[in-house]
Amino acid sequence: MKRMVSALALTSALAALAGPALAQQQGDWTVGVGIANVNPKSGNGTLAGAAADIDDGTALSLTVEYFFRDNWGVELLAASPFEHDVRLNGAFAASAKQLPPTLSVNYHFPTAGKVKPFVGLGLNYTTFFEEETALGTLDLDDSFGVAVNAGADYQISDTGALRFNVRWMDIDTDATLNGASIGTAEIDPVVVNLAYVHRF
Repeated sequence: MKRMVSALALTSALAALAGPALAQQQGDWTVGVGIANVNPKSGNGTLAGAAADIDDGTALSLTVEYFFRDNWGVELLAASPFEHDVRLNGAFAASAKQLPPTLSVNYHFPTAGKVKPFVGLGLNYTTFFEEETALGTLDLDDSFGVAVNAGADYQISDTGALRFNVRWMDIDTDATLNGASIGTAEIDPVVVNLAYVHRF
């Protein structure tokens, strides 16, 4: 969460330095394609009486955003599957894949410069699948939670930009092993994304 606060502070500073207003226009669409890294917080709770740690995962990201008003957009984040290893007391115990589609409302600060910061708030839905472990049958429940977004676009043409943004997502999943509850994994990752964004 501290990393998210730092990203928000940096975005605010960029907005203050960016110069006179220039709106992102109502009716615009953008599509972004990039690489995202999902980095769970340190310490992910207790599973089966052991300390759980979930490693990071990297995958392709895709965003589509529609500007319903000048500077205001509704954005859908999608991705190819992320894969994570789960360690219990430091030893490998399981692996799983997940997809975290996220719907957000973003505010893009109006600027005349090439740097265009934005912040957003939304809802994340994470679904887990292909859970694998030598201990038996592992099931991880789907998760709903808040997502916070901050970043900036750097314009490289009239319609193209490079985007760097950071999200924090509230992701928790109840785990069962062979039908019995073994605890809740508190993932709550920071998601770092680098992408090319095209405006239509």
